[in-house]
Order: sequence, then structure tokens, then C-alpha cells
Amino acid sequence: MKILVTGAAGFIGYHVSEKLLQDGYEVTGIDDLNDYYDIKLKEDRRGLLENYPGFKFYKTDISETEELMELFSRVQPQRVISLAAQAGVRYSITNPHAYGASNLQGFLNILEGCRQNGVEHLVYASSSSVYGANTSKPFKVSDNVDHPVSLYAATKKANELMAHSYSHLYGLPCTGLRFFTVYGPWGRPDMAYFLFTKAIFEGLPIKVFNNGQMKRDFTWIGDIVEGIVASMNRIPSPDPEWNGKSPDPGTSYVPWRVYNIGNNKPVKLMDFIHTLEKLIGKQAEKEYLPMQPGDVPETFADIDDLIMELGYRPDTPLEEGLRQFVAWYRDYYKV
Repeated sequence: MKILVTGAAGFIGYHVSEKLLQDGYEVTGIDDLNDYYDIKLKEDRRGLLENYPGFKFYKTDISETEELMELFSRVQPQRVISLAAQAGVRYSITNPHAYGASNLQGFLNILEGCRQNGVEHLVYASSSSVYGANTSKPFKVSDNVDHPVSLYAATKKANELMAHSYSHLYGLPCTGLRFFTVYGPWGRPDMAYFLFTKAIFEGLPIKVFNNGQMKRDFTWIGDIVEGIVASMNRIPSPDPEWNGKSPDPGTSYVPWRVYNIGNNKPVKLMDFIHTLEKLIGKQAEKEYLPMQPGDVPETFADIDDLIMELGYRPDTPLEEGLRQFVAWYRDYYKV
């Protein structure tokens, strides 16, 4: 089976592509290799994937319509896993146009490529950020998500709506995955756990926002990958119980679905930092700061639908996941 993975040189895209290649799929990866963070990290991920004979890579920007349409026509993928996006909540406040180009125009191009080439199933990355101002915990896919607190979150909500319209108009099966604070080896250097690790090793202070009064549903990259592959192999069908008079935001009368993928165990930020300090063997110097614009105090995934429909539950303990990340960090950066 031919799978197209967008954002293949990214953190999640690399791990998903590797898993698919190990399972015998033919994978075409695309990535624009932009400089949002260290390009060397992206190039090294791509280099590892190119060791697999079933992998082909194209440097492509998903916001470039003609280039992407030509690539879809040439590759003719049966399924698409779209992980290319401009990530980051805080970056969306200072660089909003990057999100319009990649997350809106780029995602529209992905939808059009799928529609024009008879793709069987589109699986795409959404985010826990869509829950925005919601305070009811845990976050459920049946919750209303109309109150984003960052442009990044708004673009991810828009992706879910755009996908729904294509499911309605063209019968394109689409599955959106709301990821909760993904961490692990080969991760993104702009993420807190990566920044904390770097600062602790270098003896620099770490920035602890909201004075440490945060909780996050940290989710191991291996659990995320397992969920992506499981969802790819479960093409959604219309929900016969969906009712337009009391519409469920998480299902539909068309082949469209969204799932939370989280560890279902929120961790206090200070407990997270203490675990990291223990694994590194060095205490962090802490700079306590107020909440940042666009941030939320807590994330907590309800994963009942994931368990019931995909038969899978993320279950990697935080300390085990962080142990593997710290070991990778030591090896990769020679510290």
C-alpha cells in the first residue's frame, strides 16, 4: 500500500514513517525542511528514513498548490497521513501569516490532492489546543470547541471543519487526531521538555510559566504512532445515530471522525521537572513567570472513543518515556 506522509522530516512524521516502513508499507515523505527549528535535526531524521528501500522523499511546501497537485498525481497514494503544519502556540502570536499559509492554504491543498486522486482515507493532525477556553475535564471529543485561545488552535479547528466539508461534499473519509503534548526522542527543540533538558545540561535557568501551576497530559511518541497507524487502518463510516437537532461535535452523518490521543493522566509541571532532574542527575535553576498568552493551565484527554473504536490505549509511564528521551539527548548532542 502506498502511503503519503506530509511533514515526514518532522518529529511525529519521522516516527510514523519509520513505523510504516518497518511494517512493509511504501512511504512517500514530503517536507519543506523550513528553519522554524534546527534544520540539521530534520535532515538527520530524513537521513535515517532514506536507509529504507521503500522510502522516497520530496522537498515540497504544502502551501505551493501546483507543486503539491503534481506530486499527488505522480505518487497516487492510497492513504494520506498529513502531519505537515506550522506548529507552536506562542509562535502563532508573533508570526500569524505562517499559520495561514501552512495550516489553512496547505491543508486545503492536501484535501484537494486527496479529492482529485481518489485517496481512500485522510488522517491528519489536529491538537488538544482546540479545546481552548474549555474548563470541563477531561476534554471530550463531544465537547464544543468554538473558543480557541490562540491562532494555532483556531487553524487546527478550521482543519477539522474543512475536512468535514470534504467528507460531506465528496465522501472523502477523514480522521482528525487531537494530540496531547507529545514527547520523546527526535522531538521538537521548541517544546518545554526539550528546552528544560537543554538548559539543565548547560546550567542555565528554565522558564516555568504560570509559576509552575500547570498540568499537561504528556503522551509518549510511540503511543502517538500506534494511534496514528491504528486510525489509518480504520476508515470512518457515517454515524447512524448522529442527529442534526442535537449534533455531536465528535461524529457525523458523513465519514468523518475525531479522536483524542493522550495519556489520560495529567502531570503537574513541577512533578515533570523533578522527574527530569532525577534522570539528568542535576537540579534545574528555575525562573518563575506568569502564564503566557494563548496558553491553558491544564490539558486532560478523554480517550474512551479511542479505546472503544480503535482498541488501543496510550500507556507509557512518564518516567520511562523521559528516560528514553534523556538517553537519546545525551547520545545525539554528546553530553
